Amino acid sequence: MLSEIDLSPWPPCPAPFNMARHVLEASCARWPDRMALQIISPKGAERWSYARLMAAVRGCGTGFLAHGLRPGDRVLLRLGNEVAFPVAFLGAIAAGLVPVPTSAALTGAEISRMAAVVAPALIVAGDGVALPDPLPCPVVMAAEVLGWEGQPACDWDMGDPRRLGYAVFTSGTSGRAQAVGHAHRAIWARGMMHRGWEGIGEADRVLHAGAFNWTYTLGTGLMDPWTVGAVAMVPAAGVEAAALPLLMKRFDVTVFAAAPGVYRQMLRAPMPPLPKLRHGLSAGEAMGADLRAAWEAATGRAVHEALGMTEVSTYLSGSPERPQLPGTAGWVQPGRRLAVLGEDGIPVPRGEVGVLALHRSDPGLMLGYLGDEAATAARMRGDWFMTGDLGEMTAEGAVIFRGRADDLMNAGGFRVSPLEVEAAMASCPGLIDCAVTEVEVKPGVRVIGCFFVSDDPIAEAALAAHAEGLLARWKQPRLWLRLDALPRSANNKLNRRALPGLLPKGTP
Repeated sequence: MLSEIDLSPWPPCPAPFNMARHVLEASCARWPDRMALQIISPKGAERWSYARLMAAVRGCGTGFLAHGLRPGDRVLLRLGNEVAFPVAFLGAIAAGLVPVPTSAALTGAEISRMAAVVAPALIVAGDGVALPDPLPCPVVMAAEVLGWEGQPACDWDMGDPRRLGYAVFTSGTSGRAQAVGHAHRAIWARGMMHRGWEGIGEADRVLHAGAFNWTYTLGTGLMDPWTVGAVAMVPAAGVEAAALPLLMKRFDVTVFAAAPGVYRQMLRAPMPPLPKLRHGLSAGEAMGADLRAAWEAATGRAVHEALGMTEVSTYLSGSPERPQLPGTAGWVQPGRRLAVLGEDGIPVPRGEVGVLALHRSDPGLMLGYLGDEAATAARMRGDWFMTGDLGEMTAEGAVIFRGRADDLMNAGGFRVSPLEVEAAMASCPGLIDCAVTEVEVKPGVRVIGCFFVSDDPIAEAALAAHAEGLLARWKQPRLWLRLDALPRSANNKLNRRALPGLLPKGTP
């Protein structure tokens, strides 16, 4: 049997369509006084009802248009985890503009390069956030945007659901950051994730621990809860992972979402009872079996993992209705068509490793990289979008994630997935966190290096003995480096490419 599953098509997106209207209108009409957003901290919560959020979003759209912007213009968002972020994001979309969210942690040099790609007509900025130099357009501060709540409501800009709705930059951890353009219909396509992963309903209180600019947070943390009438919650700026368990208990969180790194940090302290929690959601990188088991033992609740990328969001996942098989990344979500392709572009037999690919008809697939048609075309192979993820389809139709194609290490001529080595090392006594990558120790000589975090030093002999007991010789690390913390993005995604640069000068 070949490695291809076709659960398409997803019902077509209605037309004309506006993404912001789809997110807010139905829930606001049914529950205007229900809390839509809570930004929580140990000191309390900032609360916004659906009616107030709707007024702020449509007033924001009016404010943008009053500044001379016209449908299709791009708005660069330089905001942290504050209410102005979703208001500006949805306000721009409501008026037919194209918001481009970016991380508040970016430096001036980084955002200057990104602004050159986007060519914004307006920038919305928070206090103290780095701006492009030179400024390519006018800047409006977050406080002014929130002041537009009292403006008359803008008309919904209705149109073809396939038109450009927003753009999000890739993380930049695997090369040059690119602006990924998504259509308005992307929110309609997220219905595939509602069913195949999240299991969120109108009665839920969803806490997401990521930054607003991340597509994982924008979708699972904000837009999806609002689409179904749930309460979306995010931690206030400065709230550490260690404080999240008590906040979850205090605010009756029913669904928790984060990257695996956040789960790991939370488990470093005793977990309080969480009687309201139904399940957790994980994405951003693979969650190890040991971490999953530790979370489920501490909370008594399952974690449903998803595999995805900025260009298409998640496409493989477990769910409350269909939990993952042990060791797999989950199942193909309803509405999608997925294959595991070999080097010839043909689906491989089940049980063989290949590149995971989604059919070009997928309604959640990006429109392309802004200003880079060549890079967009390079991701396509016939009717397939090549994700760059390696996978293996089981006889049951589940998919085992085998890492990124460009993350594979070459050890003595053998290709080795870093995930396999990391999973083996995760059970080493005293080791808290680890990551491996290929390191060039001298010209033409490359070895596997293991970078690890531990409370106390661990002898290299003990590390090597542990690896020897679980891994074939060619998979065992030859270089070890203890760190205070692994390099991660603001969203806790591992920056594997930064690891070799952490080695002390002169390392053999």
